[in-house]
Amino acid sequence: MRFTTIFFDLDDTLYPPSTGLWKNIKSRISLYMHERMNIPQEEVQSLREKYFLQYGTTMRGLQAHHNIDTEDFLAFVHDLPLKDYLTPNPILRDVIASLPTVNLIFTNADIHHARRVLSVLGLNDLFETVIDVNSIAPYCKPMPESFQIAMQAAGESDPSKCVMIDDINRTTKAAKAQGLFSILYNESFTEGDADAHLTDWGELRGVLENA
Repeated sequence: MRFTTIFFDLDDTLYPPSTGLWKNIKSRISLYMHERMNIPQEEVQSLREKYFLQYGTTMRGLQAHHNIDTEDFLAFVHDLPLKDYLTPNPILRDVIASLPTVNLIFTNADIHHARRVLSVLGLNDLFETVIDVNSIAPYCKPMPESFQIAMQAAGESDPSKCVMIDDINRTTKAAKAQGLFSILYNESFTEGDADAHLTDWGELRGVLENA
């Protein structure tokens, strides 16, 4: 295997969208904008999507235009009972544990949410490092600078030895443009701009070895 480092996205990647967790996090983002920021309900969705597209995350847009309390925002939107959505994934655990690479979480969420998710999934001990939205500030995925910071955190200067696994096409496209080997993961196969596509974690080792 030619890779030394794998960056794993968190939400809707290490667990499937069918859990409904990320959908409910997005609902709480909308709720925060309406209840805490007094943005009219009819404007929330379009503004949330506008900031997501323009800034990489809704939070970065809210920081830029509304000077929000970032810690308060992150605590509010992630305040969900994770065990109602997630269960341990022993198959994924075995796959990750078998990899000879340095494996890191690279997420636009914060480290507290990431560690909570990893704990419920039974994966916490497999990831010594979480590169979260605060550690790459003022950037976020899919900005080029975010990948450079992530590689520095991993101690790997050669992007061709790095892998980015994400469920969002614009992230895998950006990672590919930076020279990383990008894998678009989704439980239902969809075309996207990535070096490889994955629907089954059991196929990951083969994809990496044949890259």
